[in-house]
Amino acid sequence: MWKPDRSAPMPLYRQIVEHIERGITYAQLPPGSVLPSERKLAEQLGVNRSTVVQAYEELRASGLVESTVGSGTRVSLTKWGVSPLHTPNWRLYTEGGTFLPNLPFMRRIREVTRYDASIINMASGELSSDLFPNRIVSRILREESFDEHLGYDDPQGYLPLRQALVNKLLQDQNLITSETSMLITSGSQQSLYLITQCLLSPGDAVAIEDPSYTYSLPMFQSAGLRIFRLPVHADGIDPEDIITLYKNHRIRMVFLNPNYQNPTGTTLSDVKKKRVLAIAADLRIPIVEDDPFSLTDFRGSIPTSLKSLDKDGIVLYIGSLSKTAASGLRIGWLVAPQSVVDRLSDARQQMDFGLSIIAQWTAERLLASEEFDKHIKELRQSLQQKQLLMLEALTHTLQDRISFVPPVGGLNVWCKINHAIDDGKLLEEAIKRGVVFVPGSVYGSEPGHVRLSYAKPRPEEIAIGISAFAEALERS
Repeated sequence: MWKPDRSAPMPLYRQIVEHIERGITYAQLPPGSVLPSERKLAEQLGVNRSTVVQAYEELRASGLVESTVGSGTRVSLTKWGVSPLHTPNWRLYTEGGTFLPNLPFMRRIREVTRYDASIINMASGELSSDLFPNRIVSRILREESFDEHLGYDDPQGYLPLRQALVNKLLQDQNLITSETSMLITSGSQQSLYLITQCLLSPGDAVAIEDPSYTYSLPMFQSAGLRIFRLPVHADGIDPEDIITLYKNHRIRMVFLNPNYQNPTGTTLSDVKKKRVLAIAADLRIPIVEDDPFSLTDFRGSIPTSLKSLDKDGIVLYIGSLSKTAASGLRIGWLVAPQSVVDRLSDARQQMDFGLSIIAQWTAERLLASEEFDKHIKELRQSLQQKQLLMLEALTHTLQDRISFVPPVGGLNVWCKINHAIDDGKLLEEAIKRGVVFVPGSVYGSEPGHVRLSYAKPRPEEIAIGISAFAEALERS
């Protein structure tokens, strides 16, 4: 992201003017392109709003941009006196296509966190940098010899990595599988994308939890799927609701996050897990189990996965290193019947010819390291300590204005605000005070819920962030 140089002799507003002029000249900002509001651009560039106002005034005076009340500022339809008859209307292209953009709240959160490093980020589900196994990875890269072929890899993924994952899943979760039934992906979301694109068709009905992280992913709507909800209770969904949805809508697939569910933190009881599997087997519909948080269990007693109980081959199991090791490695996996793995491998090869062999090799070495189990133990301790800091701050600062049930694993606290609230206003008030969170409506819940993540903030930031959130709540 370009930013003006404060040490340069040229005034900041002139640097902004010249930067936008270059974008227009080189067609990076075609005619009709909408520019950020004065406030947003000031936030992005780290300057006073008055500086951006001055820059926009000069650009308007030169005829390069035009502003309309209610529509904002955009690049003029003529530039430098030349009619743009031969320039494509990029706005129509960017507003078209079948793949929908992220939800507005999520775009706003990402915009703020991208350009303001000082903001306390309680929206992200990514671990803070001090929780990554940097020391282990550095040792691997420094001491171990990389002798692998640097060409395209097996479409299913690097074989030694699949073998290492087979061993870890058996060791940690008593989940029995084989390397032939596993596909390496670039994370859980790529697994979900492949499933929605390759195993389902437009118009198909699917069931998801309510609320659910899945609801925040427009890829389901982009695939033309009809979404029906399974309300989440204190011990997860009611399995009988699956039968009701099947009778009423002929659902073809069920998407569940049974352990430390995102965003609520609930865990589906073992009794319910067995009932879900029995119902799915009777109806002959697959279950997609997204399981990113099981290893974060603070007690070290990892909850049972649906896949480890699956005797009928109906569960497609999704896992990832993003929430337990390193999101930047972009390593996820999908365990499925061989025919499904073959179908999704073929599709993935059309997309990117497979993942980086270097990242996969590093992940395999990390999993094989004796230090990895120690890393997981330390991660659990750190996450539990962060959660305690958040719970103490919430209890002390907000008292009876908010209610929550703390989970014993995962990365989030799901909170209910005990009075009527406008999600959008609360988020903007929080941003003004230097903290972001995810409004519950992003996950399909009724307004008045928020997801606060303790994964990303540093321990010393948590109480400050909750205090800022409380102030925002007071003003909303």
